[in-house]
Amino acid sequence: MSAPQPVAFHRSSPAKKAFVRRRGDRSQEVRLASQIVFGSIALLVGIQFILWVRYFESAGRTLKVDRPGGVEAWLPIAALMNLKTLILTRDVPGIHAAGMFMLIAFLAISFLYRKAFCSWICPIGTISEWLWQTGQSWFRRTLAAPRWLDVPLRGLKYILLALFLYVVVTMPVPEMRAFLASPYGMVADVKMLDFFRDMGRVTAIVLAVLVVSSLVVKNAWCRYLCPYGAMMGLLALVSPTRITRNADACIDCAKCTKACPAGLPVDVLASVRSAECTACMTCVAVCPAVGALDLTMGIGRRRSVVTPWALAAGLVILFGGIVAFAKLNGYWHTTLPDSVYFELIPKAASLAHPR
Repeated sequence: MSAPQPVAFHRSSPAKKAFVRRRGDRSQEVRLASQIVFGSIALLVGIQFILWVRYFESAGRTLKVDRPGGVEAWLPIAALMNLKTLILTRDVPGIHAAGMFMLIAFLAISFLYRKAFCSWICPIGTISEWLWQTGQSWFRRTLAAPRWLDVPLRGLKYILLALFLYVVVTMPVPEMRAFLASPYGMVADVKMLDFFRDMGRVTAIVLAVLVVSSLVVKNAWCRYLCPYGAMMGLLALVSPTRITRNADACIDCAKCTKACPAGLPVDVLASVRSAECTACMTCVAVCPAVGALDLTMGIGRRRSVVTPWALAAGLVILFGGIVAFAKLNGYWHTTLPDSVYFELIPKAASLAHPR
């Protein structure tokens, strides 16, 4: 009698998912257009501001232009002071109010569309992104800090934000008004310009280190040091908008995780809730499967897809609407007589911070 033959057991392989390839994604082209538009506006505001400053520095001998209120986007502490004043007194401040209205617009954007301000609008964010993309094309790779180092480094921007908020929260409204109405406060924008025009060796070295690090580390400044981005990220935690992944359509290729500039594990998450997500949609752009990954808005399971064009339109409407409101109601421009600027701007570099 022949010996019984062994029975072979075979592990059944998982059923292959239906795969429909995504085509025609235009999210990164739309985002680039947004970056160029807002970056061009920032550049024009900067040029106009320099011309305005030169007019008063030259005692009126150069071209006279209007002061661009948009320059106050670079005065975040003044914007926070004015926002606190508005909340507590319900009075719109008369000095550097444009910065406050832009801050309100950026906070509104962060609530509705996560940190889209950082990846769709902010010129520093755009430059940072272009730097690491340039470095990647040169060196064929970027560097990523190990988690034990990356996490505490990311905490630095929250520490800086906490310091700024501490100053604003603990300062009484009368003191804030006195500060902004002081000679130093009235030309804080010019002081900011002088910081870069007359930078010292230490400042130049720090900027050079930031540029070099941004070539080899994705969004080094934004990821580790930007307090503005930290504030937007905290508000984005309660945003109704997020990247969502459909596990049934996902083919587990992990392309989204590899492409994510923030290094988030998109391929294993049902939805991306991290404060580091900037709604850049890079992960969506590289996803090959229809319906696997989308930027969505909603509450709970009732969610709708947010297309790149809809996101861009939302950013323009929010930002443009708030700026238009400020301009139409006479809140946008700081109204100081030219005589004040003729006196203060030529000696702005020597004005000391009020104690």
